[in-house]
Amino acid sequence: MGLIEAVYIFNEPNNAIVSHTFTARPPPATTLLPLYLAHSEPRPSCIYLTGTNPPTLLFSMLQDGLLFLSPCSTDTEPLVVLEFLHRVADALEEFLGAPLLASKLEANYDVIAQVLGEMCDGGLIGGTEANALRDVVDTPSWMGKLLGGVGLPGTSPGLNAGPTPFSGMGSGGSGSLTPTLSTAGSQIPWRRSNVRHTSNEMYVDIVETLSVTYAPSGRPLAAFANGSIAFTSKVSGVPDLLLSLRAGSGPGADKVKRTMERPVFHPCVRLARWRDHAELSFVPPDGRFVLAGYDVDLLDPSASPLSAKASDLNLPASIEMRVGLGATGSDFEVRLFVSHRFYTGTASLSNNLSSGASRPSTLRGNSGEAKAPVLEELTVSIPVTHAVRNISDLRATKGEAHWSPGDTSIEWKISAKEAAGISSAGCVLRCTVVGTSSGDTDDETPFSNGSGMKSSTHDYSDDDDYSTTTSTKPSSAESAASKDKKKKSQNVGLMPSSASLSFGVKGWLASGLKVDALVIDTKRSKGLGEGVRPYKGVKYLTVSRKGVEVRC
Repeated sequence: MGLIEAVYIFNEPNNAIVSHTFTARPPPATTLLPLYLAHSEPRPSCIYLTGTNPPTLLFSMLQDGLLFLSPCSTDTEPLVVLEFLHRVADALEEFLGAPLLASKLEANYDVIAQVLGEMCDGGLIGGTEANALRDVVDTPSWMGKLLGGVGLPGTSPGLNAGPTPFSGMGSGGSGSLTPTLSTAGSQIPWRRSNVRHTSNEMYVDIVETLSVTYAPSGRPLAAFANGSIAFTSKVSGVPDLLLSLRAGSGPGADKVKRTMERPVFHPCVRLARWRDHAELSFVPPDGRFVLAGYDVDLLDPSASPLSAKASDLNLPASIEMRVGLGATGSDFEVRLFVSHRFYTGTASLSNNLSSGASRPSTLRGNSGEAKAPVLEELTVSIPVTHAVRNISDLRATKGEAHWSPGDTSIEWKISAKEAAGISSAGCVLRCTVVGTSSGDTDDETPFSNGSGMKSSTHDYSDDDDYSTTTSTKPSSAESAASKDKKKKSQNVGLMPSSASLSFGVKGWLASGLKVDALVIDTKRSKGLGEGVRPYKGVKYLTVSRKGVEVRC
C-alpha cells in the first residue's frame, strides 16, 4: 500500500496557501501546479506525470474554488488517496466552517497543521473522522468559545467515554472495530467523547434524485433513483439506534433489499444486522452525516412501486413533445401533465413527527395527520440548436416561458399555484423558430428601392441585359405548396431533439421507501439519562434536476 506523501492547497488565483509534507521528498507545489494546469479541462482526478523524477501520480480535487493536490511516487490505490482528500476537506469544514475560503485557511494555519498531523502520520492514514478529531485538536480560545456556545467542545478534554457496544460496525464481523491509528479521546473513531445536548433531537432525511429517459415513442428507456439517507443526531452520551425501513405497503427485509440496490453505508452501520434483517443498527456520529446511499431501478416491478407496467411510471409530472408543426414545419410544442395525486399548493408539509407520548422510543412514518405530497418548482428546459436565429413567438397556456438570443435553451416555469389549475389535458407551450437558412429564398428575391426600380443580389454588369439581372426571381409557376415543402425541409434541423423536466416533491419517494421505526436501545446506550425522550422527525424529498428527459 502506498503512502500519502503531501497535501497542497491552492486558492482560486492558483497560489499555494497550504503545503504539508508527510513523508519522502515529493515535488514542490510550484513544480506540480504547471504540470497539472497543462492538461486541458476537464482535468482527470488522477494524472500520471512523467516529467518528474521519479514519475509521479498526481491526485486532485476541487472544492469551494480551492484546489487540493496530493502527489504519490509509489504504487498506491487511487481511491484511497482521493477519499483522503475528501476527508481532509470535510475535517477543515468541521473546524473552520463551510464554505471553505482561502481567508479562513490563511488565518488558521495552526489548526490546519494539527488536523493534517492527526489524519496522517508518516504517510500512514490515521483518524479521519472529522467529528472525533475535535477531541485531539486544540483550537484557539475564540474558537473554543464559539464551539462551546453551540454545545461542542472547543479543546481536547482528554476524557475517556468508557467501553461502548459497537462491535462489528462497518465490517459486518463480530469483533470490535479497531482503527489503524485511533484517536485518544473516544473509543469510537467517528464520535467524539462527552457529547452533551440540552435538547435531544434526531432527524432522518431521505432524498432521492430521479433520472428517467423516454424514447420518442413514449417508452421509458431507463429510469433510476439515486437515494441518500441523511441523519442528524443531537443526542447526549453514546446512543445505540435501530432504524427500520419498509418498501411499499408493508415491512419485509427481502423487499427492502430488492429496492435498495448497491447500498453503501457509513462505517458506523453494523453490516451483519443489515444482511440478516435489512435494518440499520448503529452508534451515530454527533451532528449531521450521510448514513447510507443506494440506487433503485424503477423499471424493475419487484423493486419499484410506481407501476406494474414498464411503459407507465406514473411520475408526479410528465411531458410530451411534438415537432415540425405548421404549414412550414417551423413550430413545435411541449405539453405538460401533472398528476393530481400530489398537492400543488404552498401549505406547510407535515414532517411525520412522533408525539412521543405513546411510544417515546419509536418513530412511526404514519404518525400524525397524513397530507398529500407537495409538488413544486416545475420547470421545462428545451435545448435550442445554434442554427436557430430567433424564436418569434412563445405561447404558453400556463406559466412563463423565456428565451433570449444567445441562450442555449428555452426555460418554461410553472408556479405551484398555476400547476394546481392544470386540467387532465395538460398545459401547452408552443414556439415558432426562425433559422439562418429561413431567408435564403427571400435573399434571392429582387427588392424595390422605393422609386419603382428593382434590384437584385447579383453584381451589376453592363454586358448583361435586364432579363439576365432578374433571372433569380422565382418562377410564377412555382406553387405555394412547393415553397412550404422546401421551408419545411429546412426547418427540420432547427427543431429541438429533446426536452427535460425539473421538479421537487416533498413527502414522496419514487422508490416507495419509508421509515418504519427509529428505536433507541436503552440497554446498549450510555449517558442518555433517565426519562429522556429524544425528539424524532422524518422527511422525504424527491428531486429531478433536468432528470426526466423526453427525446423526439
